[in-house]
Amino acid sequence: MGHLKEFCGLFGVYNNEEASLLTFLGLYSLQHRGEESCGIISFDSTTFNSHLDMGLVSEVFTQDVIAKLKGSQAIGHVRYSTTGSSALRNAQPLFVDSNKLPIALAHNGNLVNSKELREILENKGAIFQTTSDSELILHLIMRSKEQSVEGKIVGALRKIKGAFSLVLMTKDAVIGIRDPMGFRPLALGQKDNAIFVSSESCALDLVGAKILREVEPGEMVIISKDGIKSVKYAEAKKRYGFCAFEHVYFSRPDSIIFGETVHLVREKLGRQLAKEHPVKADIVIGVPDSGTSAALGFAKESGVPIEIGIIRNHYIGRTFIQPHQEKREFGVKLKFNILKEVVKGKRIVIVDDSIVRGTTSRIRVKNFREMGAKEVHLRISCPPHRFGCVYGIDFPDPKKLIANEKTIKEIETYLGVDSLGYLSLEGMLKCFKNPVSCYCNACWSGDYPVKFHLADKYALEKTKE
Repeated sequence: MGHLKEFCGLFGVYNNEEASLLTFLGLYSLQHRGEESCGIISFDSTTFNSHLDMGLVSEVFTQDVIAKLKGSQAIGHVRYSTTGSSALRNAQPLFVDSNKLPIALAHNGNLVNSKELREILENKGAIFQTTSDSELILHLIMRSKEQSVEGKIVGALRKIKGAFSLVLMTKDAVIGIRDPMGFRPLALGQKDNAIFVSSESCALDLVGAKILREVEPGEMVIISKDGIKSVKYAEAKKRYGFCAFEHVYFSRPDSIIFGETVHLVREKLGRQLAKEHPVKADIVIGVPDSGTSAALGFAKESGVPIEIGIIRNHYIGRTFIQPHQEKREFGVKLKFNILKEVVKGKRIVIVDDSIVRGTTSRIRVKNFREMGAKEVHLRISCPPHRFGCVYGIDFPDPKKLIANEKTIKEIETYLGVDSLGYLSLEGMLKCFKNPVSCYCNACWSGDYPVKFHLADKYALEKTKE
């Protein structure tokens, strides 16, 4: 797929003397959710210790750095910016050093009423240190007239709208929160007397924690010396907003998201794709990594053998400097190398998770042609993206989404493929365990479960049929 990134991964630990090391390991497992910046804040019963920087988790957190982050509780964050510019000042967790209530916060998601709230707060004298909407939540908590910490947080949660999974830390507790629609995943885990909270279960697996359950939509869990306290701060909804794209692309295949193992869901998507768009071909090739599971399902259903035809280079650092000419094309070749002997003279089916702008897919198809592929058929394991996302995923303005500007036939011509097939919305939703009403599919259908002001976000245009 193209230049599309998830924004954040969250991890928290309560009651383990190696909290910062475990948080480092958790963030390492969640690196796919954000490669721009990362941070950890720990608490050692007297002092909050923090380290935040731009770059990958393995580069930022050396042994010496981790050793300085003392304490039995910690929270961490990996980030890719969707709201707020790419700068160190927007790295998280955020921290307020207040005598009344020192508090750290890490946020995954996007608020749809941030402009309105920011104006209200600034008019009341609030000074913002970042351009991130996450800071709004801290301001709302700190300005609350409620006496209890729980009351202050609940009051803030009832003012914000949109997608938010949060992990907060006070002197006494680590707190996990999921928005009333449940857009972003958040799981609870336990190992011995330590309690964990994580964006994905794969991070819990790495630290040896048993998955207890997912934090429910509209729930706040307060983890303290008294155990786990559940606070339902919002009424149960008739519909939810589980992000279907978590299953299609974002989450790691070994994670359990919204009650299902991601790899198995993607395999079902691939099987359904083969039913909807069969093709006579010699081999099926998945685009690593998120297209691999869907390709396996496509091959199983169609009977066309699966082959490894693309090798991915996992070691491209953010500091790599591209040559001036043909930057984008070279970047694609740098990340993916095609096995000429496997594809030469073959009719191939490429299975990918999505097409955003189409530029990367076009280059990839061209590369397959250059390697001697006889036919190139492209199959996509989700519907065409025609709408922008306002809940935190970095989908561009709809004018830049190829499926919003071109018909399927026009996209085929642009990409240079022999055929193109997208999974239908009905077919995709049929592959999920939960009822259709549980999922947000706004980026495909334009049906936004939480309303927002068009002036604040994308101007969503009428799509081509």
